[in-house]
Amino acid sequence: MGRPREFSDHAVVDAAMEVFWEKGYEAATTQDLCDRTGLGRGSLYNAFGSKHRLYEEAIRRYAATRADAQLAILADPEAGSVRERLRELMLGVIEADMADPGRRGCLALNAATEPSGRTEAVAALVRRQFADLEQAICHLVTLGQRTGELPADRAPLQVARTFQSAYYGLRVLAKVTDDRNALLDVMEGALAAL
Repeated sequence: MGRPREFSDHAVVDAAMEVFWEKGYEAATTQDLCDRTGLGRGSLYNAFGSKHRLYEEAIRRYAATRADAQLAILADPEAGSVRERLRELMLGVIEADMADPGRRGCLALNAATEPSGRTEAVAALVRRQFADLEQAICHLVTLGQRTGELPADRAPLQVARTFQSAYYGLRVLAKVTDDRNALLDVMEGALAAL
């Protein structure tokens, strides 16, 4: 019988998520992961099998924490009208991205654009996050069109995909600019295009 684990998988994955988020898959070394998680190489590999498997777990954890919190904003009728919820989504990421000294952006978007760590498993995890956001936005657009808050002259899915593209463009732009007004312009333009 092996020794019982003396660490929390969630705490280890949270720490690894921060490393991958800060450095990306390729630049994150096993030593970085050991330093941040507090585990030795043997324990890390015994628990997760490989750096890539830990990366996949980190992306799952990001979806379960950060991405799910954004989806909750969109699903909460107490958060206001359709436009107010979409504005809150974008304002939230503007504030978070501008406050982040490392300008890490969105881990899922980073994973989608970093070729070295992108396997089919990683691509599937990222696609799932993108699809979940698209579905939540599409649901809101449908609601807004049904209530008359939004024009009903375009298909809700098309509107959602256009808005989502602006959202992810905003996340990329926030990684490289200190101009909060430029980010707000992107947000207002996306909302006006609804």
